[in-house]
Amino acid sequence: MTKKFRVFATCDVGESIELLRKRGYDVEVYPQPKAPPKSLILEKVKSGIDGLITTLRDPIDAEVFEAGKGKLRVVAQIAVGFDNINRADANRYKVPFIHTADVLTEATAEFAFFMLGALARKMWTAEHLLRENKWDYWHPYLPFLGDEVTGKTIAIIGTGRIGLAMIKKCAGFDMNILCYDPAYQNHAFVKAIQEIKDLLQRRGIAKEKTWIKYTTLDDALREADFVSVHVPLLRERESDTPTYHLFNERTLRMMKPTAFLVNTSRGPVVDEAALARALRENWIAGAALDVYEKEPLPPDSPLRDLAIEDRCRLYPHFASAAKITRLSTDPNKGMAGRCVQGLIDVLEGNYGGDVTKMPYVVNKEAFGK
Repeated sequence: MTKKFRVFATCDVGESIELLRKRGYDVEVYPQPKAPPKSLILEKVKSGIDGLITTLRDPIDAEVFEAGKGKLRVVAQIAVGFDNINRADANRYKVPFIHTADVLTEATAEFAFFMLGALARKMWTAEHLLRENKWDYWHPYLPFLGDEVTGKTIAIIGTGRIGLAMIKKCAGFDMNILCYDPAYQNHAFVKAIQEIKDLLQRRGIAKEKTWIKYTTLDDALREADFVSVHVPLLRERESDTPTYHLFNERTLRMMKPTAFLVNTSRGPVVDEAALARALRENWIAGAALDVYEKEPLPPDSPLRDLAIEDRCRLYPHFASAAKITRLSTDPNKGMAGRCVQGLIDVLEGNYGGDVTKMPYVVNKEAFGK
């Protein structure tokens, strides 16, 4: 019989909570949609819980680990990112933490592509024209035109899981694809995509020959009609190839004045003040963002400037917000299922109790021999 473990969840993750309870777990769920105050998290950890289910909204650091010292055995995050968890502190206190990579890959890439399409075809502007009863004539090019995505050139900045999934979407629209990643280059994948492109052109399914290749960041930005960002957030002290404010005044000025920027990675990868200026002064044609330097997006954010609202689409960290992706209890399909399975692996000692073999644990380095 499963030992009765105590777990506190800072948000409701759906049916997966009931699966834990059916296994005999004592699970308490914070009932409000907003994040609990840190003081409450500390109170629950001090009370002797075995596991903590968290989100990107929850600051998990030495104070939390100290409060749970000797008792807290795992932090299970329902997100692929873990910027809110202090990895060094987790390692020092020997507490493994889980994330939910992979299962949101296709949903995030799909949403990034939809953002790109909404920008290119001016869907937001067109709908407002109709809803505000300003659509009173048809004309070949007035009051405005969008532009096609098919056949254009896109720069994929970051070729990890989501970047590669985005490449698949773009290949289906006969786009030329420039790839940039300073740390990870999947040449076998790129070769396979080129082979598919060549086959489609030879068979007459694609009218024109298109291409995909790795290049430098500068060349990617200068040549692309669209730039889609899929890099992790890495600060100066964390990496030889930091991504904090990778998109700044210098790099934004490199882009074509007709180009569009899409960011579904991490907010601080883009300098928002520089981006707002780029849109106001027409350095680039538009941008769509799903992540921000501070979340929720502050009321006084320069991105809310009404002067740029027609070319700046803003979404509420929404890219993975699909029913199966967020809530499926299947760890191979849903973030909730993967989050809970990772917690179970640690608490119930799966994989022979070897944390380094548990697939969803991030900080395996703290538990090596």
